[in-house]
Amino acid sequence: MNERQRARRPGGRSARVSAQVHQAVTDLISERGYGNFTVGEVAARAGVADSSIYRRWGSLETLLTDVALTRLNAQSPMPDTGSLAGDLRTYAAQVAREITGPDGPAVLHLAVALSSSGQQGAEAGADLRAERTRQLQSMLDRARDRGEHAPDAFDVLDHILAPMYIRVLFGMELTPGYVDGLVDRML
Repeated sequence: MNERQRARRPGGRSARVSAQVHQAVTDLISERGYGNFTVGEVAARAGVADSSIYRRWGSLETLLTDVALTRLNAQSPMPDTGSLAGDLRTYAAQVAREITGPDGPAVLHLAVALSSSGQQGAEAGADLRAERTRQLQSMLDRARDRGEHAPDAFDVLDHILAPMYIRVLFGMELTPGYVDGLVDRML
């Protein structure tokens, strides 16, 4: 198969390898925590060569950032319900489901750990926050374009996401009523 045919094929081996590597990372974080495994162990768990991981991602931190962003984007896309209140409620509920789901705590621990794991990890954590903030900002900009008063993206992080993350990190329950209350107070 030539490059042109490979580029047209949806999914395929590349998507399968990426999914296997992402799942291996998530499983290892769940089992051992951040910083307690190597690229070689990820490769062995995923059934690929470690050179494949280095070729595609370059470093463990870049791979970990990709895993966190991919999970966040797949599970918690930015909603567009037609109102800021609807968008924030839908988004907060999605995030709550994601971070309390089977892989959620591992991905959340990963995002936190990236920020405090040396220069490369700090850069990866900053990239993760910047992308999520950019996505939040797009939702808030849509609300402003509709004439609604929208908070700053960092206010959403501080008043909606951070309390949910803290509760999950400390093993506390996230109920729908609690999540809606966070949105109500933000609005």
